[in-house]
Amino acid sequence: MSSDGNKKQFWKRNAAKVPGSIQHVYGAQHPPFDPLLHANLIKAGNKPPPATPGKPKKATTFQEFESITSDAWDVGDDDDELLAMAAQNLNIEVVMETANKVIENHSKQQERQRLDDATELDQREEDTQEEVAEDEEEDEEEEEDRVEEGDVTSPEVSFASQSSPYTDSRLVKSHSEAPIGSPKDAAGERAALHRQRSLPHRPPVIPLVARMADQNTSGTPAMTEREASRLDKFKQLLAGPNTDLEELRKLSWSGIPRQVRPIAWKLLSGYLPANAERRESVLQRKRQEYFGFIQQYYDSRNDEHHQDTYRQIHIDIPRMSPESLVLQPKVTEIFERILFIWAIRHPASGYVQGINDLVTPFFVVYVFEYIEEEVENFDVSSLQEEALRNIEADSFWCMSKLLDGIQDNYTFAQPGIQRKVKALEELVSRIDESVHRHMQQYEVEYLQFAFRWMNNLLMRELPLRCTIRLWDTYQAEPEGFSHFHLYVCAAFLVRWRKEILEERDFQGLMILLQNLPTMHWGNEEVSVLLAEAYRLKFAFADAPNHYKR
Repeated sequence: MSSDGNKKQFWKRNAAKVPGSIQHVYGAQHPPFDPLLHANLIKAGNKPPPATPGKPKKATTFQEFESITSDAWDVGDDDDELLAMAAQNLNIEVVMETANKVIENHSKQQERQRLDDATELDQREEDTQEEVAEDEEEDEEEEEDRVEEGDVTSPEVSFASQSSPYTDSRLVKSHSEAPIGSPKDAAGERAALHRQRSLPHRPPVIPLVARMADQNTSGTPAMTEREASRLDKFKQLLAGPNTDLEELRKLSWSGIPRQVRPIAWKLLSGYLPANAERRESVLQRKRQEYFGFIQQYYDSRNDEHHQDTYRQIHIDIPRMSPESLVLQPKVTEIFERILFIWAIRHPASGYVQGINDLVTPFFVVYVFEYIEEEVENFDVSSLQEEALRNIEADSFWCMSKLLDGIQDNYTFAQPGIQRKVKALEELVSRIDESVHRHMQQYEVEYLQFAFRWMNNLLMRELPLRCTIRLWDTYQAEPEGFSHFHLYVCAAFLVRWRKEILEERDFQGLMILLQNLPTMHWGNEEVSVLLAEAYRLKFAFADAPNHYKR
């Protein structure tokens, strides 16, 4: 906590700065943070503030543990086992054992799947080679028969037919009269087919925002019985006159179905009240209030005091993803207004690179309140104006609620991120000493890669579909964005320990850590990551308090 005198010194020291002005962040965008150019910032990051006293509360029974996580680790068929265990009083060691078992089962399933895929690929290649050989043998026999019968020209005559279509008809037919199934065409088709069959097997392209059966974020495929049951639970809970927010958090920890995610996020973020009768009036008032801010402030974006802020926002938005969404002119306008109004109303930080990414998940989720299609193929401007206004205002307020809990990540010198990166380094040194020493050996500073993880909440490391699933849990978990995110980052780093330990130089490590292969990640990978993060949170419940900041 800083004293009043320190506050005065801060504003005095920064009197030249205009509230709401742009604060450049190195590492929020590419290229990454350069420690050689900004040694002072790294030095500051190595001095975490003194820890505050206090000991976190441990979960003492499985009922308490289960009430927090619900089916957080339900990636297999372990429901019956977990329900049976719920009747017993278990200590934290048993809880950790359960988490380890789920993660171990997942690893075995992944290994079996890889072996099955490899076997299937080998068999497919053998079958393809046999089929191609048989086809070539049959085509050669057919070609010989045709040449003997005079149906097609011999190889010696084929050049003449290409040089002049007017050659003696007894020797060659014109191109327009050539049979459709000529040997030349058949050979070309065979070659194309052979190339296609010989290509390595690739998994199907995952939609930008969803594999719907896996993610519940776009499209409308048939739901499994389990998904339908979970959706019914959410609908029953949300249909009551007063929503039990604790029960909603419990259900949401392991993911929220797409159909109810918009209202669930609004409730979990504190944007909507639990009382159903008050929700409509609150929505109308908050939406009107937002557009009142636009009328009051947005015309000042070209004023001398604010033009740098607006210019930086205008530059950053086209760098965001998914490009198919943010590059739509209507979406660009909406994002510019949201970010500029937030910067004007929060002069202590102003606009900081990285805040722009935090709009996207809210915007996408609230667009799905009005459409059924996949977002990457949808023209947002085709929505009615009222729907667009509602989406914009709701995204602004929910993003503001999120940033209220992590605003020290974006104030002067970004002390929140400095502390979290230092805490991550200490946490990893206790979780996996081999990885930590490997990073030290090749002089990789955590700030060089983890700054972006904290600044952008892993949005640059994970596909958008995974971010949306991750945020389901963050909004359900107490201090999800400010505290639990640290353990997710630690679990995420250790997840790649094999790849990290295989790299033997600084450049290779940095390229790996800034381009981790998560393109095809889905719901199961995120669920296992969250389970591991939750396990770490309890395993280090007695850790220094600065882990919790």
